[in-house]
Amino acid sequence: MPTRSPAKKAAKVASKPGAKLEALPEWNLTDLYSGIEGADLKRDLHRSEAECVAFEKDFKGKLGGMVAAAMLTAVKRFEALDDLLGRLGSYAGLVYAGNSADPIYAKFFGDMQERLTAAYSHLLFFTLELNRIDDAAIETALRDPALGHYRPWFEDIRKEKPYQLEDRVEQLFHEKSVTAYSAWNRLYDETVAGLRFKVNGKSLAIEPTLNLLQDADGKKRKAAAEALAATFRANIRQFAHITNTLAKDKEISDRWRGFADVADARHLSNRVEREVVDALVSAVRDAYPRLSHRYYALKAKWYGKKTLPHWDRNAPLPKVASRAIGWGEARETVITAYGAFSPRMAAIADDFFTKRWIDAPVRPGKQPGAFSHPTVPSAHPYVLLNYQGKTRDVMTLAHELGHGVHQVLAASNGPLMAPTPLTLAETASVFGEMLTFKKLLAETTDKKQRKAMLAGKVEDMINTVVRQIAFYSYERKVHTERRKGELTADKICELWMSVQSESLGPAIDLKPGYETFWTYIPHFIHSPFYVYAYAFGDCLVNSLYAVYEKSASGFAERYLAMLSAGGTKHHAELLKPFGLDATDPKFWQGGLSVIEGMIAELEALES
Repeated sequence: MPTRSPAKKAAKVASKPGAKLEALPEWNLTDLYSGIEGADLKRDLHRSEAECVAFEKDFKGKLGGMVAAAMLTAVKRFEALDDLLGRLGSYAGLVYAGNSADPIYAKFFGDMQERLTAAYSHLLFFTLELNRIDDAAIETALRDPALGHYRPWFEDIRKEKPYQLEDRVEQLFHEKSVTAYSAWNRLYDETVAGLRFKVNGKSLAIEPTLNLLQDADGKKRKAAAEALAATFRANIRQFAHITNTLAKDKEISDRWRGFADVADARHLSNRVEREVVDALVSAVRDAYPRLSHRYYALKAKWYGKKTLPHWDRNAPLPKVASRAIGWGEARETVITAYGAFSPRMAAIADDFFTKRWIDAPVRPGKQPGAFSHPTVPSAHPYVLLNYQGKTRDVMTLAHELGHGVHQVLAASNGPLMAPTPLTLAETASVFGEMLTFKKLLAETTDKKQRKAMLAGKVEDMINTVVRQIAFYSYERKVHTERRKGELTADKICELWMSVQSESLGPAIDLKPGYETFWTYIPHFIHSPFYVYAYAFGDCLVNSLYAVYEKSASGFAERYLAMLSAGGTKHHAELLKPFGLDATDPKFWQGGLSVIEGMIAELEALES
């Protein structure tokens, strides 16, 4: 099998939508490995397998009687293996994301998953045994300064203790993941990558079809929505089967581990209390009439209608000219906005461009959407986009670079403590968006363009807050109902429509076909209950930005220090320097009031 570089292969099928803009960058994955058959990858894979076996032999059953120095040696070896396994897994995942429809890359990804899962099975005992050590003994060991460096990691794994199972069951869960949720995740990805949508005689992949929902031509928006619905409906039994299987798989795991609520496992991994999330959800749902209902009624008025069909929800404003934004302009916009806030932040973001850490074109087989993958601290993050020259694409670039800057800053904490809970991870990305938006808005003097920008930002915030909380409510319904038995596709559609009609309000007319749109949201498949993190981050950023505007002096330094903390501090400790408290119900209302204020400004422009 010849070695194939994802970037080189992709260059032959560059995105047609992006071709008019200018050449778009493709990432250089050789910073991780030279290729899927590279000698360096094979060497590290064999080394990781051997060292995992050796680690188990050296430490299993011996942790309880260790002094601090010996325990430190074990932790450092575990950390080094975590980095090595993470590098291998990250490379496989990025290659696959670049073209998940390619059978060679799919096989490579599957084979790597199996071998890395097998290797990691030899490390499972480590945190399980550490958690069986008496709290007093752990506390004594952590008084050693060198081992005490890892205190945040020890405290995090101790939080998992009530939900741990005995070693052989944990190993079974781990090994079976390859044929359980991981296999269904892969099936979903490859199914979505292979879907084609017939729009006005053309066969399109999902990303350019979704992009048409933002087209200035209403006929194209309608045609795209109908094409999406037709293809989703044709494949809905498979999507329903995947959803049912994954919901049941999660229920089994939750039941064995003793999680009381369907979302408690996510709250634990996010290091956020259920009460805090419940307060966020309640605040957002109460605000639906003041946010989405109010805005969409205003937007319908702009179109001279009482209601808008669902395919016009994200349509550009009527009578406002739009243009394609070239890659160079997008880069300059984001870097300048970041630089005005913090030169250090801009310098880190610029590395993503100069060092080829970004993959931007739309390609057949490429995963839809966007992400910033942190990989491992010994390497650097990579950003995936599907850039098509719209203002929203510039905001997405700003969003993902916010993640990237955060991941670079947090890397100094090492593999065990760099990862950040999702709730705080979304803070950096949304803050990056806000910086970019504020820059663009300040430079806009044309009344129509300003109105379009404000509307676009309001829509993005509604999509980030209202839509994501509606998604969370939908997931809660699906997982709760699944505990009573398997769900038909029609039942899943019914649950979807119940939360969509509630959240979007009476001004959005949900036409036939929209009931299938739950099928293409990957978070439901890959990361159950992830979605509330977006709303958490948006409301948090609104509050943070208000602090910044009132007292900019020293704010950037405190903000970068917060990002640099990675996973070493709880959200309460991180927000304290800014005078913010997420446990206070008023905190969420403060974030939501920023959106209300922008809607009020749009209403004022009408008078």
